[in-house]
Amino acid sequence: MRIDLSRRNLLAAAVGSLAAPPRARAETTFRHALAMRGEPALPAGFDRFPYADPAARRGGRIVLGQQGTFDSMNPFIIRGQAPPYIQGLVVQSLMARSLDEPFTLYGQVAEAVEAPEDRSSVTFRIDSRARFSDGSPVTAQDVIFSWSLLRDKGRIQRPPFRKVIAADALDARTVRFNLDGANDRELPMILGLMPVLSKAATDPDAFDQTSFTPPLGSGPYMLADVSPGASYTLKRNPDYWGADLPSNRCLNNFDEIRVDFYRDANSLFEAFKAGLIDLRLEGDPARWSSGYDIPPVRDGRIIRETLPLGIPKSMSGFVMNTRESVFADVRVREALTMLLDAEWINRTLFFGLYDRIQSYFEGSDLSCHGVPASANERQWLAEFPGAVRPDILDHGWRAPVSDGSGRDRTIARAAFELLEAAGYKRSDDMLRADDGRPLAFDILVTNRMHERLSVTYSQMLRRVGVEARVRLVDDVQYWKRVLNFQFDMTPYTYSANALPGNEQFNRWGKASAARPGSLNIAGVSSDAADAMIARMLAARSPDEYRDATRALDRILLSGFYVAPLFYAKGQWVARSAATMRPARTPLFGLSPEMMWRAGA
Repeated sequence: MRIDLSRRNLLAAAVGSLAAPPRARAETTFRHALAMRGEPALPAGFDRFPYADPAARRGGRIVLGQQGTFDSMNPFIIRGQAPPYIQGLVVQSLMARSLDEPFTLYGQVAEAVEAPEDRSSVTFRIDSRARFSDGSPVTAQDVIFSWSLLRDKGRIQRPPFRKVIAADALDARTVRFNLDGANDRELPMILGLMPVLSKAATDPDAFDQTSFTPPLGSGPYMLADVSPGASYTLKRNPDYWGADLPSNRCLNNFDEIRVDFYRDANSLFEAFKAGLIDLRLEGDPARWSSGYDIPPVRDGRIIRETLPLGIPKSMSGFVMNTRESVFADVRVREALTMLLDAEWINRTLFFGLYDRIQSYFEGSDLSCHGVPASANERQWLAEFPGAVRPDILDHGWRAPVSDGSGRDRTIARAAFELLEAAGYKRSDDMLRADDGRPLAFDILVTNRMHERLSVTYSQMLRRVGVEARVRLVDDVQYWKRVLNFQFDMTPYTYSANALPGNEQFNRWGKASAARPGSLNIAGVSSDAADAMIARMLAARSPDEYRDATRALDRILLSGFYVAPLFYAKGQWVARSAATMRPARTPLFGLSPEMMWRAGA
């Protein structure tokens, strides 16, 4: 089912004003918010975010569970695996994102922002009350220091931050970034989401080294305790300066947040059933379908519900590392995609709860699925002959539909023909190249659910002579190998973004394909993809932005870099009855910072 981005044509509203001619820079003034395109939904002086429930009460504790482990408390560097929640709760950014709008930022460390229509600069005015947790004021120099440090040593900030020509402190509380020539309308937003670090408390020489001490931040929580790799606890900063900001009201309600780590999914679920964990965002459809028939659910101690989501669906699938010779031929990648019997897997492993992904922007108007290419798309893609297949240009990618037996001969025959065209022949029950090399590779996984799925897929491939060996490793080793591109294939999910932008360069750009730590784990290196992402960032009208994104979708689908899996129709949530949620949830779904403890 195709879902409009905001249920009420939010995308068109968000970008509608871009067709207007640029205004002179002199006309710009400081404002309370900054929207990617169009106007913010909330006016100056708004009381709180719509999903921040006034019924929320402060106090109490929440315990969260996480599968895996961690070896660092610094989420901003390439080295190590850091846990969630440090960014946002301990280290704040200049502005806060509303989870009810595709991409709008409201005041946080910066109380106001100024950006001309052409986005050739952006200026932030720091709230005079803003303080780091040690009591020191947040200054313009801290902001410039953070930008410079993350530009040179950050995990994901480096490429966009390097587009900034200069950063200047206009006074102790005002910072202007010169963006002339970047032609990137998202860049001011990315700078608005920049975490602000203390210049006095941060050693730039040691910043990129792993440490169990998080960077000093200005957020509502501080690290109270850490057991390396096992758990950590955040406690509310009693002197937090921004508790009454509109972007914080009725949020961040718990006095204490504890995060416990479990090595495997079963142990994590057993801990939740035993009442050791308060909130679970379920990702396993088999468990969601049959695993919650337990006394705590029947007697009301655990509440189980499916909540709506209003954003595009994440791309989830088996990612093929095209740096490896076995995946160099697009015909091989397409054949491996065809051999994934989604109908059998969905019915047998997932109780039919999922729908098949057929686009990198599934569930939004940005998807090319079932839509012929526009005149804009055809004109732009004509500059890159062969980048998009004719059938995908005409209607997007259509996933093959099997007979559900797990042994569909028609699809297997078509896939085998592609493999033969790529130079593979059957020999000794294996597909081999002319030099005798078998068509064989490893599938790297880090949890039992992915292991089960991958073993099933490998059995489907084995029937046609492809050997896929499943390798289960721990979380730290997994991320070390994936972020250094030391794998063949892996199941992976690219999180959805309501308004895709610069993160697409990090996922699919040529430069990121050679940069360890990027999310271009597939090794996509395409001039056409780079060009369409650049058009997305420079788009000044809703149609131009939509067409550029659909063109990128067609390029990626034509490359068969991912064998797509499935998406859930909503957010599966299980929580203790004492852990309350807001009456309505935002487009991006439920998260712990908007919840509270009953009776607190």
